Amino acid sequence: MELNLQPPATVCFASQQPFAAGDRIVSYLVPTPDLGVLRYDVMATETGFVPEGTVACRWVHVVKPKGKDGNPERTLKLTAENLFFVLADPAAEPTPENERLVRFLALLLERKKLLRPKGRTADGAKDRFEHSRTKQIYEVPAGEMTPEFFLAVQAQLSVLVGGPKASAEPSAIASV
Repeated sequence: MELNLQPPATVCFASQQPFAAGDRIVSYLVPTPDLGVLRYDVMATETGFVPEGTVACRWVHVVKPKGKDGNPERTLKLTAENLFFVLADPAAEPTPENERLVRFLALLLERKKLLRPKGRTADGAKDRFEHSRTKQIYEVPAGEMTPEFFLAVQAQLSVLVGGPKASAEPSAIASV
């Protein structure tokens, strides 16, 4: 799954104030009627901001100083792997919707051999995965892979990439 998005903004969408290194930013992904996706980047202090449309997911991150070798073309492309990194970041504030999507993305990336399972945490609440290239360990909420789980993920993803085709059946999703 690939989505083309705008690069991270340099100014707050709500106040038009420029972002500085260390600022906490809330990012929202909102689908458009033409199956595109809009990204809104807003200062975390802008508590009154509500994006128009249905929010597919949101995350909070801190602005980092710009590196010398930034590649804007690469930044434009949001893949399942990049979305997993953003949502599974320990600094990101987890929501029930994001946790479900992180669990699904972990399953997808494990099948692509990008993540390797490393067992459960001591309390059994999270599964541990190692990213094959970076060797970084990610903890993902543990849970059952029930048909209800896949239906919820399907509904969440359909907000981003459009609804399923008329011939698609829910049982086809469970075989992923």
